[in-house]
Amino acid sequence: MDHADHMRSAVDVVVAAVRSADPARYDAPTPCPDFTLRTLVDHVAFGMLLAEYAGRKKPHEPDWDPTASAPYLAGRPESEWPRLIAEQGERLTEAWADPAAWTGEASFGGSLMPAADLGSMMIVELVLHAWDVARGAGSELPPVPPALADAVLVGVRAIAPMGRDGGWFGAEVPAGSDATTLERALAESGRDPRWSLSRT
Repeated sequence: MDHADHMRSAVDVVVAAVRSADPARYDAPTPCPDFTLRTLVDHVAFGMLLAEYAGRKKPHEPDWDPTASAPYLAGRPESEWPRLIAEQGERLTEAWADPAAWTGEASFGGSLMPAADLGSMMIVELVLHAWDVARGAGSELPPVPPALADAVLVGVRAIAPMGRDGGWFGAEVPAGSDATTLERALAESGRDPRWSLSRT
């Protein structure tokens, strides 16, 4: 798999996780302490929109407010969110399928960074949040291909210091000697791979 394949696979995983999350459970907690399942799904939706624009090297719309609901979800029934997010996933995948998306610099929410680094960060974000959504929904995470799990672990290790400084990664959690690659990535991002609704 190359980086565009990883992006496509990561989108598939997070879209499947969102589809498996019953909107009736959107008030449930998630492994992200600041997010309920509802606000986490919304956060993922907005991140996917910003990532699409970054891949297309387009500035985001000036009236977008990252602290508010994703523009394409605002005012729409929650029952429609999975379909709308799946459609956004198609646009995101299309944007990053272009080799030009991975070159030069790109803007994510107004901050410029190397496009390849941003793409890697989004792959990490999508897969980790897919796990967060699945855990908050009380469902199983869709299968993560081994090559994608490897890419996520590499990506987590690359951004972990920045993530901890920024407050969006916690302190590393012990993963255990028998941990899978994805579980090691979760643990190194500050997530407890054993987190479940039954333990909250």
